Amino acid sequence: MKTSRITTLAAGAALLVMASASLTACSSGGDSSSDSKTITVWSEENQPDRVNMTKDIIAGFTEKTGIKVDLVPVDDTQVAQLTASAALSGKLPDVMGGVPLSIVRQFQGQGLLNTDAAATVIKELGPDTFVPSTLALDKDGDSQLAVPDSAFAQVLVYRKDLFAKAGLNPPTTYDDLKKAAKVLTADGNYGITLATDPSDVFTSQTFESLALGNDCQLVDKDGTVGLDSDNCQKTWDLYADLAQNDSPEGTQTVDTTRASYFAGQAAMVDWSTYILDELAGLRNDALPTCPECQNDPTFLAKNSGIVTSITGPDGGEGSTYGEAVSWVITKNANVDASTQFVEYMMNEGYLDWLGMAPEGKFPLRTGDATDPAKFTTGWTQLQAGVDTKKTLSEVYDADTIAALQGIPAEINRWAIPQGQGALLGPVNTELPIAKAVADLGSDSATAKEAAQSATDAVQQLEAKLTK
Repeated sequence: MKTSRITTLAAGAALLVMASASLTACSSGGDSSSDSKTITVWSEENQPDRVNMTKDIIAGFTEKTGIKVDLVPVDDTQVAQLTASAALSGKLPDVMGGVPLSIVRQFQGQGLLNTDAAATVIKELGPDTFVPSTLALDKDGDSQLAVPDSAFAQVLVYRKDLFAKAGLNPPTTYDDLKKAAKVLTADGNYGITLATDPSDVFTSQTFESLALGNDCQLVDKDGTVGLDSDNCQKTWDLYADLAQNDSPEGTQTVDTTRASYFAGQAAMVDWSTYILDELAGLRNDALPTCPECQNDPTFLAKNSGIVTSITGPDGGEGSTYGEAVSWVITKNANVDASTQFVEYMMNEGYLDWLGMAPEGKFPLRTGDATDPAKFTTGWTQLQAGVDTKKTLSEVYDADTIAALQGIPAEINRWAIPQGQGALLGPVNTELPIAKAVADLGSDSATAKEAAQSATDAVQQLEAKLTK
């Protein structure tokens, strides 16, 4: 089950074996002896149903162009290792899809990208048809590293009915979030359920989503780590207070946080937008279990609101943590065939591609020259869910849909705007923030101690990068 693109995808294990076996068969597109009408594409959309949907889209591409595609599903937790192996053997794929920002930067550092090809795709499709801020996330100076595809975001989901009953403001600021958590922690229930798992990047991303709202930055343009800054200290203080006093005890994971909210035991949860179809009762393997949900599986969806950005006392308004995934064309690619493929996936095949999971695939290309809103409008008509299919607008109110549609323009990330994107890979791998947050949750470290330990750990990672 794919619970979130921000945590391990157990469902891809069998396909990972297939991907590993396929490495020896992946042709280097730059090899003159290879079939110029066949390209190899790796995709991180590796669940069986999504693999089949991708194959259907590819069939349309092949019918249009005559270019065949060898599709290799890969697990997102193994893509860096698989790519390194393929690079060493000279068997890189031509194209990779669903690549997160941190991996794009890692590939850049390893010299694996064909940036001219990515720039060609953007030029052909029209740079003004993309969300400008997401184009910038995939750039290094004037170099276009990859082609922005789609995004999900980390959002705060809250019980509108409980907030209204208690006379609370929506949790759009640190102060309102903290107050609501205190008031709604009562009678065996919790104001919020918050990640404290030291072994999962989900915890780090939950912290970053709150940190961006107070302009707490991982690092500045000079490479100075800022996790112990005044702005960041306020985020550590908030997280410590919430985790220790207003969230369930024990280690809280990507699964337990969702379960607590779905059971009606917590009034807020910080989760990715991939929760939206499950919250609406559209997946039988992840149904809401609250008492009211027994008669109405959509009860929680109807009574939940979302906040995409929580503003702290020091600024950061309008900054939403999001993971933008991209199409990458590798250095050894068959450039002509590969650019045609990516252009097709971002044009004729785009809405079908987004339709795999519209709650986690917000379009980063808004439209085309004839209809500037073609894809943002089309996204609203896509059906979410697995066992039951509905458009999100059939379940969620207009305010929620409007907030979701605003996500692409608000996406922000640590390190990339400061020109330090290479640091993201090690931070996501070694998890220094998640480990510090876990110490907060267990009350084995103060907020100040957690800030210092995270700072020290990131500084060590940074030092290794510069060796």
